Amino acid sequence: MRMRPTLSWTPTEDPRPATTDPEPVADALSAGGVLVLSGAGISTESGIPDYRGEGGSLRRHTPMTYQEFRASAQARRRYWARSHLGWRTFGRATPNAGHRAVTAFARHGLLSGVITQNVDGLHQAAGSEDVVELHGSLDRVVCLSCGAYCPRRDLARRLEEVNAGFGPAASRLNPDGDADLTDEQVGDFRVVPCARCGGVLKPDVVFFGEAVPPRRVARCRELVDGATSLLVLGSSLTVMSGLRFVRQAAQAGKPVLIVNRDPTRGDPHAVTRVALPLGTALTGLAARLGVPVDAEAAP
Repeated sequence: MRMRPTLSWTPTEDPRPATTDPEPVADALSAGGVLVLSGAGISTESGIPDYRGEGGSLRRHTPMTYQEFRASAQARRRYWARSHLGWRTFGRATPNAGHRAVTAFARHGLLSGVITQNVDGLHQAAGSEDVVELHGSLDRVVCLSCGAYCPRRDLARRLEEVNAGFGPAASRLNPDGDADLTDEQVGDFRVVPCARCGGVLKPDVVFFGEAVPPRRVARCRELVDGATSLLVLGSSLTVMSGLRFVRQAAQAGKPVLIVNRDPTRGDPHAVTRVALPLGTALTGLAARLGVPVDAEAAP
C-alpha cells in the first residue's frame, strides 16, 4: 500500500508559549543578514488560503500527490480541471502588506535572501529579487517526458480552446492553485499533451510526495549558512522541506524567529514565536525600524 505524505503534525509535548511582542524580530532585522523562509500564511491576506491554519484547506481537501498524478489519467483530468478553474482567480492575486514589507526589508539591506514555500509568485510581484521558490511556481508547466517548459498562460489558452464553456462554480480555492470541484463538475474535461512531444504536462511545482530538486535544496542550505538569523513567516513547518532549514540554522547556533499565529513544528528550535497576523506584524516592524513600505498598487 502506498504511503501518504505527511500532511499534518501533532505536538508531542506542550507547545512553548508565544508572544505578541515583535522586539526580538526587530532586533534581528536591525542586525541585518536575515534569511526569510515564508509559507502559505503570508499569502492569506491576498485571498489565497493556507493549508493548516484556521479554515485551512487540509481540513477539507487532500492535495494531489506526485504518485497519483503520474499513475492515473483520471487523476490528471481531475487535477487540471480544478487547476484550470482555480488559475483564473489565483493568477489575479496581488501582493499584500506582508509581501511588500519583505521587499522593503530587502531593499534596505536587512535581508540576506528569501526562500518561499509558496508557488504564487507574490514575493516577486511585490518587487523581491532572487527569491528561491522551494516548491516551484504555478506560472510554469513542464513536460514529464521531454522536460520542455512553457508558460502557464500558454497552457491556459490551449485548455480554453478544447474546453469551451467550461466554468463550473467552485466552492473554494486551495493554496496549490486548484479549486474544489466534484467529479460531476469535472465531467469530461479534456487535458492537452505537450506541444513538443505529446507527453504528460505537469505544473512546475513540487507535489506532495515529490522531492525538491537537489540543486535547489543545496542553494537553500548555502543561504542558511550565509545568514545571521532565520525568520520564518507564515509556515507551520509541518513538512521536512522547510523544517530542515530551521534545524540547520538552529544546529549552527543561528537564531530562528517565527511569526505565525499557530504553533509550528519548528517552535522547539526557535528563540521566539510571535503570534500576530503577518501583515500587521511586518508593517509594524517596518514602521518601528523606519523602513518605508510601498503602498498597495491601485487596481
